[in-house]
Amino acid sequence: MNDMEMHSKVEVRSSSVVDMDLDVIEETVDRSVSEEKPSLRSVSVKFKLNIAKKSFRKRSREESEKVEDEEEEDGKVLGNYEIARLREESRREYLKKRENKKVEEFKEQVEFELSRFQGIPDAYDQRKRFDVARQRCGEVTRERGKTEKEAWEDHQAQKATVRFGAKDKKQVCDGYEFVFDEVASFVETSVEAEKDRGYDERRVAKDDRKMLPIYAYRDELLKLVEENQVLVIVGETGSGKTTQIPQYLQEAGYTKRGKIGCTQPRRVAAMSVASRVAQELGVKLGHQVGYSIRFEDCTSEKTVIKYMTDGMLLRELLIEPKLDSYSVIIVDEAHERTLSTDILFGLVKDLAKARPDLRLIISSATLEAKKFSEYFDSARIYMIPGRRYPVEKLFQRCPEPARLETAVRTVFQIHQREPLGDVLVFLTGQEEIETAETKLKERMKDLGSKSSEIIICPIYSNLPTELQAKVFDPAPKGTRKVVLATNIAETSLTIEGIRYVVDPGYCKINSYNPKTGMESLLETPISKASAEQRAGRSGRTGPGKCFRLYNVKDLEPTTIPEVQRANLASVVLTLKSLGIDDVFNFDFMDPPPEKSLMKALELLYALGALDGKSDITKLGERMVEFPVDPMLSKMIVGSEKYKCSAEVITIAAMLSTGSSIFYRPSRNQQYLADNARMSFYTDNAGDHIALLRVYNSWKEMNYSSQWCYENYIQSKSMRRARDIREQLAGLLKRIGVELTSNSEDLDAVKKAILAGFFPHSAKLQKDGSYRRVREPQTVYVHPSSGLFGASPKKWLVYHELVLTTKEYMRHTTEMKPEWLVEIAPHYYKLKDIEETRTKKNQSRNIRSLMLKVDTNKKAKR
Repeated sequence: MNDMEMHSKVEVRSSSVVDMDLDVIEETVDRSVSEEKPSLRSVSVKFKLNIAKKSFRKRSREESEKVEDEEEEDGKVLGNYEIARLREESRREYLKKRENKKVEEFKEQVEFELSRFQGIPDAYDQRKRFDVARQRCGEVTRERGKTEKEAWEDHQAQKATVRFGAKDKKQVCDGYEFVFDEVASFVETSVEAEKDRGYDERRVAKDDRKMLPIYAYRDELLKLVEENQVLVIVGETGSGKTTQIPQYLQEAGYTKRGKIGCTQPRRVAAMSVASRVAQELGVKLGHQVGYSIRFEDCTSEKTVIKYMTDGMLLRELLIEPKLDSYSVIIVDEAHERTLSTDILFGLVKDLAKARPDLRLIISSATLEAKKFSEYFDSARIYMIPGRRYPVEKLFQRCPEPARLETAVRTVFQIHQREPLGDVLVFLTGQEEIETAETKLKERMKDLGSKSSEIIICPIYSNLPTELQAKVFDPAPKGTRKVVLATNIAETSLTIEGIRYVVDPGYCKINSYNPKTGMESLLETPISKASAEQRAGRSGRTGPGKCFRLYNVKDLEPTTIPEVQRANLASVVLTLKSLGIDDVFNFDFMDPPPEKSLMKALELLYALGALDGKSDITKLGERMVEFPVDPMLSKMIVGSEKYKCSAEVITIAAMLSTGSSIFYRPSRNQQYLADNARMSFYTDNAGDHIALLRVYNSWKEMNYSSQWCYENYIQSKSMRRARDIREQLAGLLKRIGVELTSNSEDLDAVKKAILAGFFPHSAKLQKDGSYRRVREPQTVYVHPSSGLFGASPKKWLVYHELVLTTKEYMRHTTEMKPEWLVEIAPHYYKLKDIEETRTKKNQSRNIRSLMLKVDTNKKAKR
């Protein structure tokens, strides 16, 4: 080798047993010499390309050798296989720890969800309210827990007892000295603290009462009530007339003469107002202040202010025709013009003439007072001006067709431009509320961090109680709550913090067609009176704004009274039981159509509640005892014949809950909810039998709320069904029907159902639709039914007929056609059943019937 070639040295060595590599050891290289005379060997392509790689391998090899030297020093020599094994074990330990950590996280999440589901108080739990009322009234005899003071007194009394034995016997002592004065002062201090706390709450409530507009007219109002037997009061929303007038009357001494009754059009309003008044008076709900709604009575013997639905006051008139236990009757929210309200008007008008000491107050939030005054023989009208807070009303001159999209856009305009304050949006129903909720969430995702957070709180009748309770929770600091509600939030329901109202101007109204016997739930524009009610929701707790997506000039003054668009069968039966025979000449404020009254009389006659002279029968007197629809009450009474009254009242209770039993959550869990619901429809069971199975399964699980949660069933509806069933069982006992069970014979249960709903029968057509037996009308199975999409049944009995997009039958069950002639021979004939069969079968059946007739004639001869 020459001098030029000695500047670099190449060594070839074995780095490992597995692979061979070239390691380049660079020594001192003279750059000047290499630049002048580069050799071919030193600039070979292979040599140049592998320099970086070999240097890296060299460094890694040196590091590995260093590690191995350190391990050898420690006495632990690890090879490649051992390192791989340790890595695998380390990986397994990490995955195991990670799995345990994830399991713990999921457990904590499940426990949190369960605690949130079970821990929310149920505002409408009847059993809890009854227990509280009984405890206050001394009806509960079980031993109650001892207070701290009582436990201490018992402990000290044991020490003071006489002991027997030797005087020098060593006494057992607990080691504590007697500190009578200090302990007593401690107990007294705690009691005084409780009294002070209650006093502070009452003082705050008293201050709030003085801020209401009606407070300035208190003395004048009481003077007018004393001078006038009938008084019509007109007060704007938020004036305090619903909560304050009964309290003023109590303070004036009217409760010494009797109770003060105040009716509400909705049961939610009756419960919430009664709770508010009890809080202001500092008493327990159900004691001095209580409420009574259908299948729920939260009152006691000491109740002097009673809020109730107008239908419950009608029920009390059956028991107490002159209402002797009442000194004042207040018909609140009279502008709602519900069916029971209009019937009450005619009854209390005659009652006032028979009882001069009774005071009658008609309260309304609209300017329809003149019509009320004329109806009650020119009664005195008293105006309560002023709202608690001003409301700015904004409206659109030209409404947009896509009102839901406009409402969502308006909510975000409020959120970005207006000061903090919650928003209330009025929508027509559950489907529209869920669509609006989805759109609001999508908009929030698009905005991201550009806007503050929005908390969406829906409220409608089918929503579980724990989700409805979120509406009343205050929004966290820096956020805005958006409440999506139906017209349930329109009257007598105050949600704290509402400053803005978005009103699209539509609602769903139930309308009954007497010709077809079908109820339709259609979207219609609201009235001017309802528009004022909705605007007043924004001025209850502070100055507010109402954004109307319509022009008020296009609306009707008032809503059509329910008595002119409802099924009058229950009303006619109630009037007949009160001794009013001529229902056509009853003093209605707005008379209903004669066709509706005729249809009601025909139905009651077919059910056997009325005889040929239109007088109430013994069966009708038994039916009127049940506060349900006449067809449902006939089903309950008819169950006595088939020995299945226990099953029938369970079905009736499930149908009378007023809300859906099954809960269908968000789209991600709808498949699971549908599978859980269909598990109760085994063996081709109908909706009635499925409801019976749901209740029995819940009963077997000891009325578990967790079971309801897992099966997507509303626990609130189930608890209400249990309370309704208990009351129906008590009413069965009152009319002398024994509670019997026949769970094995489902045909007997179906016959009992058909005994009340035989007018609601339908038969299958060739195109898959159904046709009513007595009416030329095509109907369909409702999508919520378990029989929807299944193999069609030839004959069905249904609970009700509803018109939405089609004429739908709700709650359907399969039956046999011959049962119709067996149960209702006065209503159905053989030709009604034989029309769908083949001519051959029809002629064969006719021949057999003719032979039976001939043999009977020969036997008589």
